[in-house]
Amino acid sequence: MTVATADNGIRALPRTASVAWHGDPAAVVFAPDAVQAALRDGAQAYVVVRNPDGQVGMAPAAATTTRNGHSTGWELLANAPACPPEQFGDPLFRAFHQVRYAYSTGAMANGIASADLVIAMGQAQLLGSFGAAGLVPARVEENIQRIQQALPNQPYAFNLIHSPSEEALERGAVELYLKYGIRTVEASAFLALTPQIVRYRVAGLRLNPQGQLEIQNRVIAKISRRETAAAFMQPAPDKLLAELVQQGYITPQQAQLAQYVPMADDLTAESDSGGHTDNRPLVSLLPSLLALRDDIQAQRNYPMPVRVGAAGGISTPAAVLGAFMMGAAYVVTGSVNQACVESGSSAHVRNLLAQAGIADVMMAPAADMFEMGVKVQLLKKGTLFPLRAQRLYELYVQYDALEDIPAAERAKLEQQVFQKPLEEVWQETVNYFMQRDPEQIERAADKPKRKMALVFRWYLGLSSRWANSGTAGREMDYQIWCGPAMGAFNDWVRGSYLEQPANRRVVDVAMHLMHGAAHLYRVQSLRMQGVYLPTAYDGYRPEPLG
Repeated sequence: MTVATADNGIRALPRTASVAWHGDPAAVVFAPDAVQAALRDGAQAYVVVRNPDGQVGMAPAAATTTRNGHSTGWELLANAPACPPEQFGDPLFRAFHQVRYAYSTGAMANGIASADLVIAMGQAQLLGSFGAAGLVPARVEENIQRIQQALPNQPYAFNLIHSPSEEALERGAVELYLKYGIRTVEASAFLALTPQIVRYRVAGLRLNPQGQLEIQNRVIAKISRRETAAAFMQPAPDKLLAELVQQGYITPQQAQLAQYVPMADDLTAESDSGGHTDNRPLVSLLPSLLALRDDIQAQRNYPMPVRVGAAGGISTPAAVLGAFMMGAAYVVTGSVNQACVESGSSAHVRNLLAQAGIADVMMAPAADMFEMGVKVQLLKKGTLFPLRAQRLYELYVQYDALEDIPAAERAKLEQQVFQKPLEEVWQETVNYFMQRDPEQIERAADKPKRKMALVFRWYLGLSSRWANSGTAGREMDYQIWCGPAMGAFNDWVRGSYLEQPANRRVVDVAMHLMHGAAHLYRVQSLRMQGVYLPTAYDGYRPEPLG
C-alpha cells in the first residue's frame, strides 16, 4: 500500500472515497515548525488537507469555503476542532470553585504549599491549597490573614490533615477556619471521618430565604482507599452529628440538613504521590472511585454528584491528558510545585528536586503517624533522612524504652542523627508540646515507649523544617516529600527554560501542563482520524510565557 508523504513527515492513507476541500491554498502550512505551531494553537480550529501533489498540511478551518473554486483537487483528511485547556475536566468544578481550569495545586505540609504559591494561583484564577499541616495555629492564622487580604474575591483553599496523634491540632485548625470564614478545605490523610471534619462541613449548612439548602463550607477530600472514599461520599454519621449537637458545635437544624449532602463536594483519587500515599496506580484507583461514586449517586440522588479528580503522578501533559480521558473531573499537582520558586522549600531542596529521576524516591516513616507505622514517600537522592528515619522505626518496634537501646547504638544516634544527647532532645520535646499540646507529655509520663516515640518524632518533625529553612549542617537530614512525578517532570522540561529551578513558577507549570495536554489531545485525535504524525509532533516544548 502506498502513502503520500511530505517533508514534514505527515502521511495519510489513500481514501477510497475522498472528501473535497474548498479553501484558500495560501492558508495551508506545510513546514514542520508551522504545523507544530498550528497544533499548539488550541484556540483555533484547523483542518488537515492534502494537495494534488500528495503533500499533507494544515489550514485554519476558517479558510475553508463552501464554494467550488481554485482549490479543486485538494482533499479534506481530518478536522482538528479548537481545544482550549478550559474545556478539560468537569465544567461544574470550574463553576463551583470559580476557576479558569479544572486544575489545582495540592497542600504540601509545613507551608511548602506556601501563601506565595496560593496567592500566585489565585491571582491567575486557579485554585491553590495552603499547606497548613504541621504548622502551629499562630502561623496558620497569620497565613489566613495574608491570603484573604491578597485574594478577597479569588479562589483558595486550606488544608485540614487528619492528626490522630495530635487531635488538638485538627480541632484548632477547624476553629480557625470557622472563625475566618474559610470556605474551602482540602482534607487529607483521613483514615475515617472525625468530629472535626464533620463539624466544619455541617457548620456551613443553612436554608436560604427561599428555603433551599446551601452548602457554605466546601470539602475536597484527598483519598486513596475505597472505604474512606465511601465515607466522604455519604452523609455524616448520625452518631457524630448527635455528639456535635450536644456539644453545641452545630445546631439541630444543621444536623438534620446534613442527611441530604455528602461529606465532600470533590474527591481526589490520590495515587502514587509524594508524602502520604498508598502508592496506588492511578489507572486502577480512579476508575474504581468513579464507579463507587456512581453507585452511591444512584442510591442518594444528590442534586450535584460528588466530582472525582486525580492526583499523584500528574507532572507531564501526557499524565494530565490521561487523567482527563479516564474521567477525572479535575487534576491536582503536588511534587512539581515544591520545585517552584513560590514554594516554602529552600533553594537547596529545589535544586535537589530539579535533579531527581523517577527512581530517586523511597518510602520512610511519617512523623505524624510514626507509631502506627504509616509511611510517606520521599526523595532519597542527596539526603540520608529516609534511611535514618527507617532505622528509628526499627528501634521503636524492637525496644520498649530509650534505656533499652544498646549503648553503642544510642551513642551512634546521638552523634549522627540527633547530634545531641537524648536527654536534651526529650527536654526540647517537653518544652515544645507544653506550648502546643500538653496532653502529649501527660500521656508519656508513665509510658516509656510513648516517650521514645516522641523523642524519635523530634527528628522526623524537625527534618522537614530544616529542609524548608535550608538549615546549614543538616543537609543530609532534610526530609523532602516527593513522588516519581518529579522525575517525569524533569525529563519533560529538560532543554527548556523550565529546566532551571529559578525559572519554575507555579502558574507557568500549570499553564504548560494544561496547554501541553490540549496539544497532545489534538495530535492523538488526528491520528485516530487516520492522519499519521511523526512522534516529533507529540512534544510540547515549554516556552516562556509572555
